Amino acid sequence: MSTFKDSTLMITGGTGSFGNTVLKHFLSTDIGEIRIFSRDEKKQDDMRHDLQARVPEFAGKVKFYIGDVRNPRSIRDAMDGVDYVFHAAALKQVPSCEFFPMEAVRTNIEGTDNMLHAAIDAKVKRVVCLSTDKAAYPINAMGISKAMMEHVISANARVAAERGGTVICCTRYGNVMCSRGSVIPLFIDQIKAGNPITITNPDMTRFLMNLDEAVDLVKFAFEHANPGDLFIQKADASTIGDLAKAVQQLFGDTGTNIIGTRHGEKLYETLMTREERLRSEDMGNYYRVAADGRDLNYDKYFIHGQVQTEAHEAYTSHNTQLLDVEGTVKKILTTDYVQDELRNIK
Repeated sequence: MSTFKDSTLMITGGTGSFGNTVLKHFLSTDIGEIRIFSRDEKKQDDMRHDLQARVPEFAGKVKFYIGDVRNPRSIRDAMDGVDYVFHAAALKQVPSCEFFPMEAVRTNIEGTDNMLHAAIDAKVKRVVCLSTDKAAYPINAMGISKAMMEHVISANARVAAERGGTVICCTRYGNVMCSRGSVIPLFIDQIKAGNPITITNPDMTRFLMNLDEAVDLVKFAFEHANPGDLFIQKADASTIGDLAKAVQQLFGDTGTNIIGTRHGEKLYETLMTREERLRSEDMGNYYRVAADGRDLNYDKYFIHGQVQTEAHEAYTSHNTQLLDVEGTVKKILTTDYVQDELRNIK
């Protein structure tokens, strides 16, 4: 008997890449119901018909709720009877958040707060929220909104723990390969059109993680979380230049065009800051960063301080294991998207 037996799981932003992968992992298990909460009725309808066509024996487990995390009433109505929540609803595109930062605030910060209050009031057992490397030392609006989201999570986790109720935790990971709006599908589309691949900076490094690993991280957090914990998966990385060469090795070399960095882009990703690393626990394939348990007793800050406040270095895509082109080819071949695209061209 699994933890999820006969239980109800809600996925906010559930029509996205993460939600579809969760369904792949959970639909055939003994879970009772999966609620897809999102604001796009077209994507919900597409998902519904796809499930009915592919897995009709399990499609009835999936219930669809139109709503928006920005609207407290819609998320409260959908939360009734839910046991567990995976919170994936977010604005994720760096350039669009740069131009419309208040939209990122309303979805990523206020929307998360709305969802957590609804979950606590509905006595949900556990909530796992999805964050991003861009929340660590943020330099762009998307990262700043996600960093604030993490603080909202910590504050609500503390309140829920004091009440002895909902356990709230967070996961943080880098770029998920082939997720909506990511670079590998863009590279493949450019090659199929016979155009050069556009590279912002070939020396940039990025963590490489597939969607199955993203779901595994969330499941690990679900199983091991204390209130307010942050979980990070150890991951390989590659340069953008080597990633482009790996895609071209599989789909054809149409040349490259270096276009310069986009609004708000970083040279490398940071998954764990120096300050977080000091209080982290190595759990094998994952790090757990425990919540800061101090309260608003200011004497602890002005009279009883800490001598050491940060580790020697952060955990970044520059100092993790860096894959060469061949290693990157093997990594991107672990994604369903690349496998499907290769089958389509044969």
